[in-house]
Amino acid sequence: MVAGHWEGDLIVGQGNRSAIGTVVDRTTRYVKLLYLPGGKGAEHVRDALVHAFAGLPAELARSLIWDQGGEMGRHDEFTRATGIPIYFCEPASPWQRGSNENTNGLLRQYFPRGIDLSIYSAEDLAFVATELNERPRKILGWQIPAELFTTLVATLE
Repeated sequence: MVAGHWEGDLIVGQGNRSAIGTVVDRTTRYVKLLYLPGGKGAEHVRDALVHAFAGLPAELARSLIWDQGGEMGRHDEFTRATGIPIYFCEPASPWQRGSNENTNGLLRQYFPRGIDLSIYSAEDLAFVATELNERPRKILGWQIPAELFTTLVATLE
């Protein structure tokens, strides 16, 4: 099992004015949600990503794949700050981030389309991430993402 390759995207709220960042590990399906109270601009997304990956062992922070959105306009600064390379999907190719697309579908159970996502706090996002990370997944043989990820972290310490 090679963990540490992540897929990311934004889910956007009403009028494209608010957003929540999502990153998911391809192997364990472990989810991190990015709190973006300042908006979905490139500097806000960069800072939220740096924060999300802070403290992870290098073996669990190998790469990040993202779509072609302008929110990644400062991807080079993220890579310099973290050492994590970013790869971009081909335009109109969401299947190249299939784990993230599936996760975003699950997240819409908590954050319906057409609502203002800025009403959710960092604590709300942490609660939802915990719920998803403790949810058994068929693709994992009904294992739990949090347990898989925690086991990997423990083996690296």
